[in-house]
Formats: sequence, structure tokens, C-alpha cells
Amino acid sequence: MSKNRVTRRQFLNYTLTGVGGFMAAGVLMPMLRFAIDPALQVKAEGDFVQTSKKIADINEDPVKVDFTFEQVDAWYKSDVTEAAWVYRDGDRIVALSPVCKHLGCTVNWEGDPAHKNQFFCACHAGRYEKSGKNIPGTPPLGPLDEYEVSEKDGFLLLGKKIANTLV
Repeated sequence: MSKNRVTRRQFLNYTLTGVGGFMAAGVLMPMLRFAIDPALQVKAEGDFVQTSKKIADINEDPVKVDFTFEQVDAWYKSDVTEAAWVYRDGDRIVALSPVCKHLGCTVNWEGDPAHKNQFFCACHAGRYEKSGKNIPGTPPLGPLDEYEVSEKDGFLLLGKKIANTLV
């Protein structure tokens, strides 16, 4: 036996410190995991979603193309359907978001008979040029967003939204 004996007071102090540390770790670990977990998740940004629209069928007139992708939100998976206005501008395929930059309503191509060759938002009479540029004097404060575009096996693929590069 050693000459340095542990007193009852020291024993209780060590025991309570150990139990308290264990309990603190039990409380802090879930919070730490909650804070770090999003950084460890694999991001799916940049993935392209295949549409049913063939590249050969796209012409100069904007046409609405619906596409569906799987969205994972924590443990809940759901299918999300979005749309894009797609047209050909020379050799380039352009895909614009139908979401108005004013209040998030949906814009339609030639939705207002008084204004041909324009996107029209019926919520507040917002108008956009074919390129997605907002028309001065109307409510939208910015141009329509654009989708990244790609092609695979003759079909149109749409990626993430980016700032409009046409204006």
C-alpha cells in the first residue's frame, strides 16, 4: 500500500468531478453533433435533372418545361416539381425560372395580351423581356433567374439556379 492515502473528501471530490464531467459530456455531445453535422453532409448541388424535353424540339419561342427531383430534408424525402421557361437563343439553350423577383409569383410567357413577346406576372403587373430582364417602371427589381443547362442523349438537363447572365 502507498503512504499517500486518499481521504474521504478527496474521494468524493474525484467521484463528483468524474460524474459531473460525464453528465456534461452527455449534454454537450448532441449539441456539438447538431452544430457539426451539416458541414459533414454530402451536398448534391450542381446535379442536373433530366427533363422530358428533347433539345431538337426547342425553338425560339419560350415553352414551359416541368421537371421533378427528389429533395431530402433531414429524414424526410419528397418529390419536388418545378418549372422553367426554355427557348433557343441562336446556338444557346436558355432556361429561365418562372418565379417573379418582386413577390415570388409565377410569370407566364405572353400572359398579358397587351404586351406580346414578354413574360408577365399577374400578381402586380410585372413584366420581363424575353431575356428575363425586368422592364423599367414595373414592380420587379431584378431579372429572372436562369438555370444551368446541359444535354444528355438528346434531352435537356437543368441544373441549379444562377443569376441571369443574359442581361
